[in-house]
Amino acid sequence: MLINFFTSLRDAQVPVSLREYLTLCEALSRDLAEKSVEEFYFLARACLVKDERNLDKFDRVFGRVFKGMDSGAELAERAEVPAEWLRRLAEKYLTEEEKKQIEALGWDKLMETLRKRLDEQKGRHQGGAKWIGTAGTSPFGAYGYNPEGVRIGQDGNRNFRAVKVWDKREFKDLDGAEELGPRNIKLALRRLRKLARTGAAEELDLENTIGATARQGYLDLRMRAERRNAVKVLLLLDIGGSMDWHIQQVEGLFAAARSEFKHLEHFYFHNCLYESVWKDNRRRHSERVATWDLLHTFPHDYKLIFVGDAAMSPYEIIMEGGSVEHHNAEAGKVWLERTLQCWPHAVWLNPTPETHWAYTHSIGMVQRLMENRMYPLTLEGIDAAMKELTR
Repeated sequence: MLINFFTSLRDAQVPVSLREYLTLCEALSRDLAEKSVEEFYFLARACLVKDERNLDKFDRVFGRVFKGMDSGAELAERAEVPAEWLRRLAEKYLTEEEKKQIEALGWDKLMETLRKRLDEQKGRHQGGAKWIGTAGTSPFGAYGYNPEGVRIGQDGNRNFRAVKVWDKREFKDLDGAEELGPRNIKLALRRLRKLARTGAAEELDLENTIGATARQGYLDLRMRAERRNAVKVLLLLDIGGSMDWHIQQVEGLFAAARSEFKHLEHFYFHNCLYESVWKDNRRRHSERVATWDLLHTFPHDYKLIFVGDAAMSPYEIIMEGGSVEHHNAEAGKVWLERTLQCWPHAVWLNPTPETHWAYTHSIGMVQRLMENRMYPLTLEGIDAAMKELTR
């Protein structure tokens, strides 16, 4: 059955590898699922799903392959709730007499009674304590009250007391166009990887250790440097003004980038790049770094990533003295062109939804200066940007 599950996931275009399948087999051999279908579901999902966009596909395949394997006895054990909790959940429109008349049927009796109701009932029913319908105190249906019931046809939870939900459950695929959290950003940034062994020899080289030990006749430990991401990134972040609306997104990107790239340098600018940038926003008026110094400090093999909404007056891009904060001797577009000449592998990530770009003239101007290498700060946008940087 596991082989069938594995091949079904591959057929559904969930990218699972043989290594991940073997990891799941090893986990099962150690009884990590504890012979529970529910525990097996979470274990399999943790071993086999690397990207949250594939969770819905995984759920559909799991439900099809392992349909009908849940244990009724196991669910009944989980359904036992203290009587005091049930009293607190009683809704106000039920009288005390009605509440006393309601009894939890228990799992076996509940399922048996439901089958009888399905055979006997011929039409719609509302209210009451017996038939499948809406409102009332019947254990079957929707928008009523019962301490243990089967929810049928109700939009979401109300009392959180259903022991089974007998509805077709629809789930939405995670949208690649949605804004991101730090976890998804890390997954997208991993496209920009060039692993190399650098630094001190701190990691055991098992293969060479075995070979050296066999040749020498005694244990001969061989070490090697750890593999690290050798990609070097220069991150230039727009800060302040309209970017305040996107602080949470950009902070998530910044946190993910710091964890993914060992060689990461970051600086701030406001609206457009000019003759200086800064590292500390609290000291941006007193401690600045000349943009010329950046151009002469970081080699051409750095990947340049601008992050900003590019929302500003067009004069800030094309005019001398156009900056809103100071008199810039050269136009912003001059500095943007210089950076692109210095670091040819460059992209611009824009947190503004792409559908709104056409409404801001300056976004179009920056996009042209970037030679159309502007991407939205979404899962698909970062994927595309990382692909561009690896060319």
